Amino acid sequence: MSAITLGEEPLAAPAYLPLRKVAAVGVGNALAFYDFLTFSFFAIQIGRTFFPGGDASHSLLYSLATFGVGFATRPIGGLVIGVFADRAGRKPAMIISFTLMGLGILGVALTPSYAQIGIAAPVLLVSFRLLQGFALGGEVGPSTAFLVEAAPPERRGLYLALQYATQDFAVMVAGVVGFTLSAMLTPSDLEGWGWRLAFLIGAAIVPFGLMMRRTLPETHTAKAATSPATPHRRASVKIIILGLGMLGAGTIANYVLDYMTTYAQDSLRLAANLAFGATIVLGLVSVICDVICGLLTDRVGRKPVMLIAVAATAVLAVPAFLLMVNFPNAWTVYAATAVLSALLAFMTGPSLISLTEALPRGVRSGALGTIYAVAIAGFGGSTQFIIKTLTDATHSPLAPAWYMAGAAVIGAVAMAFMPETAPVKTGVTADV
Repeated sequence: MSAITLGEEPLAAPAYLPLRKVAAVGVGNALAFYDFLTFSFFAIQIGRTFFPGGDASHSLLYSLATFGVGFATRPIGGLVIGVFADRAGRKPAMIISFTLMGLGILGVALTPSYAQIGIAAPVLLVSFRLLQGFALGGEVGPSTAFLVEAAPPERRGLYLALQYATQDFAVMVAGVVGFTLSAMLTPSDLEGWGWRLAFLIGAAIVPFGLMMRRTLPETHTAKAATSPATPHRRASVKIIILGLGMLGAGTIANYVLDYMTTYAQDSLRLAANLAFGATIVLGLVSVICDVICGLLTDRVGRKPVMLIAVAATAVLAVPAFLLMVNFPNAWTVYAATAVLSALLAFMTGPSLISLTEALPRGVRSGALGTIYAVAIAGFGGSTQFIIKTLTDATHSPLAPAWYMAGAAVIGAVAMAFMPETAPVKTGVTADV
């Protein structure tokens, strides 16, 4: 095993970990994203609970705006917890972020409705969303850094595929929970208390996730953290800008697809249980494609995979939505969701892998967490609100598709200028 060189002093590389031993990172990551994204899937019901009024469209917009508020604190969490991980280690940072996420999800689930406590209800709701955003912003940097440092160089694509695969698994589980609740409960029960049950399911699993994370080894050694060379190595401006472009495009596409459950109900007028089926398709297809993508990028490189996928997304986004609009039934929604989900997996996975590999080890967690969180906050938090607003303003249900296609074009430019980082292409097999 070769040494890690960060400019001045060689650092002894940690022992690689078998894939099964890093599963605790994936489980914790999945739970964190389940908690955060469940809010989006129950946006209609939450809007009516905390923002009552005569106009259902306005209550949904307020709910989506509250969902977006959770992104405001993600860059802060990415910086604070990410830098902490570079100094104190990946493991304690991941435990802190996961604990805060658990507190946030429990708070959302237990906050009384507007009818019970008035204006205090939406105030508390926003406060807990801010806490969730801070925690999730601090989750990505340390967990992704842990995965790349635990992986053999020739398998980093597969290991880092866990980051998106577990996120998408959380989407699938959230879809299954939403589908089950909407099928078993009446609309009034789903609005009254059913959506809270979905959040409590996530909160109940938090203690198990914490126990699993406590068993993890540390990949960021004290020598690496305190090396005199490490603090002076910074990510280049080029890598930061390209990273923002790639992750921003992927984020917009991702949150357009996460909006599919709401879109199917609000724009296509499908029943709630059928709409949640789209979320199940999204999660299932994405998990499978994430793993395939990780294996593929280890064999052919990061750039070819993501460039083909982003180009196909730009071309197929509008036709996919046009199909759903002209034939508004469950099967067309599921088919369109499956195709776009597969393309998204092959677009976003290599983006995150190449960015992580391009960042210096000593600042990797803080830099990655901040870049990721800024991209998410700038584009993810606003996406669903923007596409709903555009849909209402233009009276066109194709507004989400055009927004997604435009983002893909911008992402393609950033990916084209991103350097190839895969060992199979560069020939560099040293640890990162």
